[in-house]
Amino acid sequence: MKIILSRKGFDSSNGGCASPIMPDGTLLSMPIPSNDTDCFSDLRWNDTTYSKILSDLHPNKSYDGCHIDPDIRENNRVTPIENWSPAFGQIGAAQGVLKNAGVEVGDVFLFFGWFRQVESTDKGYRYVRRKGDDFYAHADMNIIYGYMQVGKILTAPDEIAKYNWHPHSSGHRLATTSNALYLPTKTLSFDCNMKGYGTLDFRKDRVLTMEGKGRATWNEYDFLMPEHVYGNKKNSAKGEGLYYCGIWQELVVFESDGLLEWVRGILK
Repeated sequence: MKIILSRKGFDSSNGGCASPIMPDGTLLSMPIPSNDTDCFSDLRWNDTTYSKILSDLHPNKSYDGCHIDPDIRENNRVTPIENWSPAFGQIGAAQGVLKNAGVEVGDVFLFFGWFRQVESTDKGYRYVRRKGDDFYAHADMNIIYGYMQVGKILTAPDEIAKYNWHPHSSGHRLATTSNALYLPTKTLSFDCNMKGYGTLDFRKDRVLTMEGKGRATWNEYDFLMPEHVYGNKKNSAKGEGLYYCGIWQELVVFESDGLLEWVRGILK
């Protein structure tokens, strides 16, 4: 079994601010801005739209269309989609990494992104300001917020087109030969009591970022070191930690001692 650490949601170039850790611990990954037909105002957390949350957190920026992918959060649309089902699309060079690394049915995506704690005030939501020495209360962090065990990989345009609500069913993506859609298993192969996909709430063991470091410097897990990762990766951390530099979306990790136990712990 391979584990794919898949970077998704807002970053400094796409969105420009951290996705919020809501006051109840919800890791609310913000889909990247795009010219797709979905809008931030189409999505909701409880009774508040994503567009309202973003206007509170980043008021000098205007957000309209967005790319909802992976689409794994249930009941987050203002207008529900009939017969909705979860799916994750990939295309181009990032899909090439997945294909060349041999990602197949049974492998597990762990979706992570840039997050920061927020709090509710009488003027709306705002990022928590630094208070004392609790790193996790205020820092910018890479955190695992969702998962999917691969149950099926669609590459035929006519099959992908059936998922008409998903952005990878759009005409220009269907015309691209590298376009692929990943669908989950019904339940996890290693825990039949859990769905094959889902979102996660904040917990310290789901934080990749090493305490006291910048968000891209991770904890030094042996099973995430370069010798266990697909491609010519190098640990570029200065001093302690693990840092894979560059612009990348998919980090394919091969099975080694401790990896699956770590994944089980994160998901349970």
